[in-house]
Amino acid sequence: MRGVHSAVDDIRRTVFKEVARLAFEGSDPRQADQIPFKMIQGDVAHHRHDVFLERAIVEERVRLAMGLNMRYAGDATPISEDIQWAEKFQEHYQNPLVNIIPYACNACPPKQIRITDSCQGCISHPCMNVCPKDAIYLDKDKHCHIDQDKCIKCGKCYNQCPYRAISRIDRPCAAACGMDAIESDELGRAKINYDKCVSCGMCLVNCPFGAIADKSQIYQLGQALRRGEKVIACVAPAFVGQFGKDATPAKVNAAMKVLGFYDVVEVAIGADLCTVQEARDFLEEVPAKQPWMGTSCCPAWSVMAKKLYPEFADYISMALTPMVITARMVKKDHPDVKIAFIGPCSAKKLEANRRTVRSDVDFVLTFEELQGIFDAASIDFAALKANPEDDMDEGTGMGRGFAVGGGVAAAVVEAVKHIDPDREIKIEYGDGLKNCRKMLAMAKAGKRDGYLLEGMGCPGGCVAGAGTIRPVKESTLSVSQFKEAAPERSCTASPYLDRLEEVEE
Repeated sequence: MRGVHSAVDDIRRTVFKEVARLAFEGSDPRQADQIPFKMIQGDVAHHRHDVFLERAIVEERVRLAMGLNMRYAGDATPISEDIQWAEKFQEHYQNPLVNIIPYACNACPPKQIRITDSCQGCISHPCMNVCPKDAIYLDKDKHCHIDQDKCIKCGKCYNQCPYRAISRIDRPCAAACGMDAIESDELGRAKINYDKCVSCGMCLVNCPFGAIADKSQIYQLGQALRRGEKVIACVAPAFVGQFGKDATPAKVNAAMKVLGFYDVVEVAIGADLCTVQEARDFLEEVPAKQPWMGTSCCPAWSVMAKKLYPEFADYISMALTPMVITARMVKKDHPDVKIAFIGPCSAKKLEANRRTVRSDVDFVLTFEELQGIFDAASIDFAALKANPEDDMDEGTGMGRGFAVGGGVAAAVVEAVKHIDPDREIKIEYGDGLKNCRKMLAMAKAGKRDGYLLEGMGCPGGCVAGAGTIRPVKESTLSVSQFKEAAPERSCTASPYLDRLEEVEE
């Protein structure tokens, strides 16, 4: 489903655009109440059984896009009455970050194995023969059916049918969740177990009904820029290619200045410092003090590891993430600015919500949310003029490579070659939380001793984050080209290395 443009994408991005327009234009707050009517016009529903339901869902999405909480059943408070609270709500997100809009949920059935009408009623019945619970029976026409009360969803019948007449059904949100955090409420609708959730956002981009959304700070950031506050954008390296072929790094920089940002900084410089710190940590800690080490940059991965295997908490690198390192450096140089991290990741909002990070990062927006702001401001990258000197060229190639799965580990290995040429590092990276869990299980079994383990919450790495716009393969290629264009290859060649101790204070 990822990479295929859909009506759900249109709804989500139109909400972002309308909320951005409201914030940047300083419009009458009551106009927020009109957004659902502006988006869903007329008396005929476009996607659901009635237009009132469509507007109600859009209204909740608008609330979430403004950083507001969803309303409880029976609460008819209009958005405009809560805007005053939204304007003050700039310090951090209020949990929960990721939300399921109940009446938008289709109540998709949990995991099931079903026999379709393609069953030919064959004589061999291999599906029946392999079923360990005798859950498959024949009807009067000798066609097979499954007794769902007996079925344990093992899938053996699915693998044996010669006609592929057996289907396996799972909730898309649950199938995408690497933490098994999607459960069911009393009406059979999906709900999130927040004790398990790590806010990776994979559920929200895989729900084909658009029933899941995370909170945004578009409105708060827009208000800050409209007031003329100094805001510096720290942009993650996965940005390249996200806004179309005409959006070169220099033009993205120029577009941000048009929006009112004071400056734009490449987060790859923080990735360079994170790499060197993790390389030093690995050389010092493994195997002398611990059997293996995990990377720190992905918050969904690190939170998952600590939730599922608390005994491994100290094995995850204590190095600051690229977002935090970059933000701290910028604030050291400009104490009076606010920092807006712009990246591909929903979980970065979770990271910025930590008490130890709140003072470093003021706003976190995804690329998709930034696109909504570009749309609201009518930014046309094809027509936009940019100064070639504004091209982002501070990060190294290995630091930019953080955006793709395996890139963090590769950067650390390359850095170790410069620090201790005789040392060899065994590496493995988990591509998505499900694979990360398997990797940790192997580590628990003692089969990853001496390894550097890179965890990435999104399959494919940051380029596949919940806040990305372009297909993963296209983004991966764009990052590869951006990486090759870097002025320096090795993170150990970063001109900012002397500031590492400064940001760790």
